[in-house]
Amino acid sequence: MVSPYVVPRNFRLLEELDDGQKGGGDGTISWGLENDDDMSMSLWNGMIIGPPRCNFEGRIYSLKLTCGEKYPDEPPVVKFVTKLNLSCVNSSSGVVDRRSFPVLAKWQRSYTIKTILSELKRSMTAKENMKLSQPPDGLTFE
Repeated sequence: MVSPYVVPRNFRLLEELDDGQKGGGDGTISWGLENDDDMSMSLWNGMIIGPPRCNFEGRIYSLKLTCGEKYPDEPPVVKFVTKLNLSCVNSSSGVVDRRSFPVLAKWQRSYTIKTILSELKRSMTAKENMKLSQPPDGLTFE
């Protein structure tokens, strides 16, 4: 049975922050506030360690996520800082394309920052992405 009660945005983001600070990922993803003083909890950093047996292996990918006022009813804007080639990422800006990334395209209120990072990591191993040539380590999007 679905509860009629809707968790307010800031309480939801506090739960996500707590999960990130406690290492709620599997050790290959992490997330937290960009600035601890951000009372609106809008600006987040994320990190993904590239999965094994693909061209992303062993690299650390940094991301920025912006949770707008309508989050979690609307998805955050997700942008890679670390330059990479991935089918759902704009090659000049690093922004994850909402239309071509299923988690954002079919966003549900129950999805979290952890969901996004986990699915981005999983997409690195997808057939269309795993063999894509990658830029040299250390490059960033402008």
